[in-house]
Amino acid sequence: MDLKNKIKSILKKQDSLASPPEEVINHDSFTGGPVVTKYKQVKPSNPHEEQEILDGIEKVYYNTEGIDTSHYELRKLPEVLDLGDIDLDRKRLRKQLQVVSKKVSDLVLQNHPAYARELQRVMDLQKTLQYANGICATGRRQLSSARDKFTSASLNMLANYRKRQQLVSLLKSLRTIKTLQRTDVRLRELMEEEDYCGAIQLCLECQKAASTYKHFTCISELNSKLQDTLVMIEEQIDVALSKTCSHFDEIHYEKVQTAYRLLGKTQTAMDQLHMHFTSAIHNTAFQIVLGYVELCSGTGKENFSKKQYTDLCKNVTQDSFTPCLIDLSKALWEVMKSYHKTIRWHEEHEEVSEETEDGKAQADFTKHYIKQKLEHGLSRIWQDVQSKVKIYVLGTDLSGFKLEEFIRVLDLVNRMIEIGEEFCKSKSEGLQDSLKQQSLNYFKNHHRYRMEELRMFLENEGWELCPVKLSFSYVQLLGNKFLLNQEFGFMKSWMKSSAMTLNSSSTEDATDTTMMGSTRRRYFMQQAERNPFDEKPDEDENEDFFSGSWDDEDNGNLTDSDSDVPDELKQDYIDEVTGEDRPSRSTIIKPKNAEFFKQTKRRLSKSKNEKFIPIVTNTTLNVMRVIGKYMQMMTVLKPIAFDVILCMSQLFDYYFYTVYTFFGADTVIKNERSINNRLNIALQRIHNNLIAESPVPGAPPVDQTDNLEKMPQAYLSPIVDLHRKDQLFGLAERVVAVESLIFLAKQLELLQPHLEAMIPPNKKAFLQQFFSQTVNMAEEVRKPVYWRVSAQAMNYEQVQGQMASVRWDIKDIMSQHNPYIDSMLKNFEWVAHQLVEINRRVPIPRVVYRTLWEHCVRLANRTFVEGFSNAKKCTNEGRALMQLDYQQFLMKLDTIVDLKPIPEKEFVEGYIKAYYLPESQLDVWLQDHKEYSNKQLLALINSVDHINKKSRQRLINIVEEMDRNRR
Repeated sequence: MDLKNKIKSILKKQDSLASPPEEVINHDSFTGGPVVTKYKQVKPSNPHEEQEILDGIEKVYYNTEGIDTSHYELRKLPEVLDLGDIDLDRKRLRKQLQVVSKKVSDLVLQNHPAYARELQRVMDLQKTLQYANGICATGRRQLSSARDKFTSASLNMLANYRKRQQLVSLLKSLRTIKTLQRTDVRLRELMEEEDYCGAIQLCLECQKAASTYKHFTCISELNSKLQDTLVMIEEQIDVALSKTCSHFDEIHYEKVQTAYRLLGKTQTAMDQLHMHFTSAIHNTAFQIVLGYVELCSGTGKENFSKKQYTDLCKNVTQDSFTPCLIDLSKALWEVMKSYHKTIRWHEEHEEVSEETEDGKAQADFTKHYIKQKLEHGLSRIWQDVQSKVKIYVLGTDLSGFKLEEFIRVLDLVNRMIEIGEEFCKSKSEGLQDSLKQQSLNYFKNHHRYRMEELRMFLENEGWELCPVKLSFSYVQLLGNKFLLNQEFGFMKSWMKSSAMTLNSSSTEDATDTTMMGSTRRRYFMQQAERNPFDEKPDEDENEDFFSGSWDDEDNGNLTDSDSDVPDELKQDYIDEVTGEDRPSRSTIIKPKNAEFFKQTKRRLSKSKNEKFIPIVTNTTLNVMRVIGKYMQMMTVLKPIAFDVILCMSQLFDYYFYTVYTFFGADTVIKNERSINNRLNIALQRIHNNLIAESPVPGAPPVDQTDNLEKMPQAYLSPIVDLHRKDQLFGLAERVVAVESLIFLAKQLELLQPHLEAMIPPNKKAFLQQFFSQTVNMAEEVRKPVYWRVSAQAMNYEQVQGQMASVRWDIKDIMSQHNPYIDSMLKNFEWVAHQLVEINRRVPIPRVVYRTLWEHCVRLANRTFVEGFSNAKKCTNEGRALMQLDYQQFLMKLDTIVDLKPIPEKEFVEGYIKAYYLPESQLDVWLQDHKEYSNKQLLALINSVDHINKKSRQRLINIVEEMDRNRR
């Protein structure tokens, strides 16, 4: 129920309730007297009671926020009003009001004396102010009187003096300002003289002076002008700093650094320096390539300067590629050399520090910052240089270059890689990869061309001797003006370093390391001011490598010193059989007398350093030339060294296989123990890996994908006749072919240490396998090639026919040998005569003589055994005749051929003597001698007459069992 309803309920109850007695109020209390006297008649007298009443007052009445207390009391009324309760509340509130009023009255009475005293002080203050007002009026009157007593002239004099002093000071300031305005001319003069320090000091002094006179209006403009001048000086110093990137001048660089130190911008100078180096690399590379592109374009219509560097490099022609690369490398070298000199300058010149601790700390920090910045800049500069060279190299297709030109490019880039390794110890992976990419692309095409060229050489080779010096080898090609000087001239430094290594092998490791380290080239040495890219290629060098100290050393008989050889032996070649001088390139063969031949032969046999002319062909020299170029490529580009060695091995493999197929493949040798089985394995491996399968009519088609990396088989030139008996079936050509192959193999063996030094350690197993399985097998080719000559030189079938007509079942011991021995010896004499004739054209080495005669004697011995085995009946006297014939053959053979020991002599003698063995020993002999054929062993058993039929059958069974096991 709201307040309105409550009031209505009260009015309804007033009729039923009697009105309370009205309280008598004293109207005198409103006459203006003290309020505290209004309720004196009802004032409680008990202080405790008053305190309880005060404590009973609700807190809301103490609130100072202006709450309506009447409204507050009305809201407290209950829903149902009771007049008695309301009256009680009224009385309670009245008592509280009386107690509060009494309390307030007491406080007023208590503070009344203080109020009186304060009012008295206010009255006293009013009097003091009135007195002060009078004093001020009196002072003003006196000041007015003083002003009237002084004259205006005295004051004017003082004012003029003060003005004079101000004008003097102003004049001094104007003179200083005038001087400041004229410093602009002097600053320009100092900048033209490159006196950057003086210009900066003058500018800073002017700025300091300008700050003193900044209260003048004109100074603000002058100060701005000086600030612009200082900025201009900084720009000119920055330009001067950029000049040191392409050409470092120590005096010039010191001026620039001193100027930056005065500006307090040493660290900023380092940042700017690296920016200038980066710009110098880019601008230098761009301008050089642009110059060559515009020079070679010729049209002048296209604006190449707007192209990117990458696109610009793609427009370089093949003719201008190498000169442009040389100029580019020279320019980039100058930039790197300037940076290296900059680092060295800062190492030699320390930062000047102030005496204060703060100054020393700042100097140390700046020094550390510069050092760290320069060290980090090494790799950054090299990366920029490497990037420019890499983009240039990859921008042109080098597959059409000649090998010499391509190796020249590789040498230049490899030299740049060496410079980078010394510059910042970088492996230059990016440049290495670009070189490897270009080299593999080039080398793949080039090697295919070289293999085709080798096949063409082999198919057109007449296998005639190419005359060279007695001591000819790749070593003589290092410095002499010879055919292959260009190919092997690069190995001079390697030979020298190898000799130094051998000479110092007995020293301690530390000493050895020092010596080897001293042989390494240092591009950034102080004395090395010459540009490393100004050097000419090795093929332009014409000095004699064997002059000086190299002529004084033996070096394993590699020199041409002939001081201990007679004049006759200083000819190109003395024939070992006829004693004739071998012709040189333009000489004619002249016969020597027999006495001179004997003396020469004795001298040659006694000479410790026996010299013979190397047997080489044009194809051999071409292969050596290609190998030399390949080794050059390995030297300048080691990442593909192993790939180059693989291709180098293919050159030799193809030469090796072709020589065999030309001169030894038609040889059918059965049960030949002297032929090395490793040779057949090597030939089969080369055939499978290198030789392309030719299509055979009627056979399944050959997979051409397998033949892409292989070479077609070469075919012998028609001009080479291997069927003429008077020429011993092409013996001269066979000797030249086989011995040239062996000579090439020996040269590779000499190069093996150098090849091993070029490839990674994990790839050396292939190289060793190549030498052991292929190169070392070259001498084994002699046997099948010369076997063919020996097999055709004499008609062994005719000899066997003559032996078949001999009766071996004689009863008497004969003292005369059979006629077939004379026929066989006559054939041997004819072969010896033919060898002499052939030796007049082509020198036949001793080892070839021996191999040929060994084959002839071995075939003759086998003819003896085969002829003896054809005897159906044989007596003891017949066996004696066999022994007589063979001894007569050996005795006469000794006069024809100097061959000891006789090969397979025991093969014949053992077969003859087996006839006399008893049964028990013959059984063992048959099982121990498996070199005889089944037919020969059976013939021996059947011809023995001192064993019975049962024993003979047992021995026959043993032989047949051996034959089955052999198969």
